[in-house]
Formats: sequence, C-alpha cells, structure tokens
Amino acid sequence: QVQLVESGGGLVQAGGSLRLSCAASGRTFSLYTMGWFRQAPGKEREFISAISRSGSRTSYADSVKGRFTISRDNAKNTVYLEMNSLKPEDTAVYYCAASALITLVAADRDYDYWGQGTQITVSS
Repeated sequence: QVQLVESGGGLVQAGGSLRLSCAASGRTFSLYTMGWFRQAPGKEREFISAISRSGSRTSYADSVKGRFTISRDNAKNTVYLEMNSLKPEDTAVYYCAASALITLVAADRDYDYWGQGTQITVSS
C-alpha cells in the first residue's frame, strides 16, 4: 500500500503560480512512476504529467506543456508540480497518483494509488 497526500492548493489569480506537493508513505516511493491528474466540475479526470522512478524522464499534456513542471525528491518521498502562468481553465481538483509501471503512463486505469485531491481555483 502507498498513501498519498497532496498539499499546496488554493486560490490564485490568473497569471499566478502555485506549487503542489504530494507526500508518499508506505511502500518504497522510488519504485513508482508518479503522475498528476486533475478533474474540473462536470468533466472527466485529465492527465497532466508523469515522472519516472528516477526522475530522469517526464511527460506532459499539451494543455500544460511549458507552464507546469513535475519533479520528485525520492529522499523526501515527495513529488511536486510547479504551476506557472495559471489560467482560469486550470481550475480543478488536482490528484497525484502512483503507478507500478515503468513507462510514463497517462491513463488513470494504469495508476494503483491515488491521493484525496487538492482544489485549485484560478480567478480571472
């Protein structure tokens, strides 16, 4: 079992920045590919970004590429999502997730553990 707890959400103006953190406990954090997803009201959950076990490889959805940066610190069992140039359409509940797969998967069905989510609201 892996327990994931997100933090860092909140209210921010358009153009602003936020940094999300996701702290993991339980099994060895470095064995998992980590991902970030989001879900806006009335919409399906959407893949945002993933990072490999070592942190050497990353992937991003086109909607956030160039604005968001994923990183991880295996010594601290934490994955981060740095979000810049935020837009109102980034408003959603953001989730971190852990996958036992080696590849940078984007489908939520490929993730085994999920956090409870943290709300981000971007005002115009």
